Amino acid sequence: MLELTQLKGDSSLAAAVAARLAGRDWTRAATRTDVCPFIPLAGHSWESYLATLGADIQGELDRATALLYGRTTYDATASAWPKRTGATANRFNDLPKYVVSSTLRETSWAPTTILRGDAVAVMKELKSSGDGRILVWGSRQLVQTMAAARLVDEYVLYVHPLVLGKGAHLFAEGHHQDLELTSAKTYARGVVALRLRPRAK
Repeated sequence: MLELTQLKGDSSLAAAVAARLAGRDWTRAATRTDVCPFIPLAGHSWESYLATLGADIQGELDRATALLYGRTTYDATASAWPKRTGATANRFNDLPKYVVSSTLRETSWAPTTILRGDAVAVMKELKSSGDGRILVWGSRQLVQTMAAARLVDEYVLYVHPLVLGKGAHLFAEGHHQDLELTSAKTYARGVVALRLRPRAK
């Protein structure tokens, strides 16, 4: 999980950003963004993750005021969460959702706002507009773009005791950033949650 900005207050995200972004290709957006590169591994169901991390994942969702996605992760979650029930599913389904995409034209997973345009420009506008906390869920390529632009304020990484030997990387090749560990938590199955913040330049 990655955190972008700590903003104050509890005002309407959509209203604040709509005013700031008047004249752009989108009509509504959100403000603070936290990124969660949470992608289940092969052989691990969502239920198994909830059994281990459930309370803390629910806590992250409860503190969020909106969810932000790239197109690929959005399509995957939009096809799954509307069919689920329970507190976690309700939170996913009820939160305002924003998807950065130049190709997505419509969606049935409400409430969703499609953000068009350059991802870095979008995030800079969101970080400087309104109040709230946006959680970026999954969306590896979007996370890489934001990390390269130094738009992430905090990373919360769930490290599993499993070596795959292959697969997609969270950070792009060549990306370098000094991080400071602010907390670590170990779970029953050996999963470790690391909370890290970029060091000030």
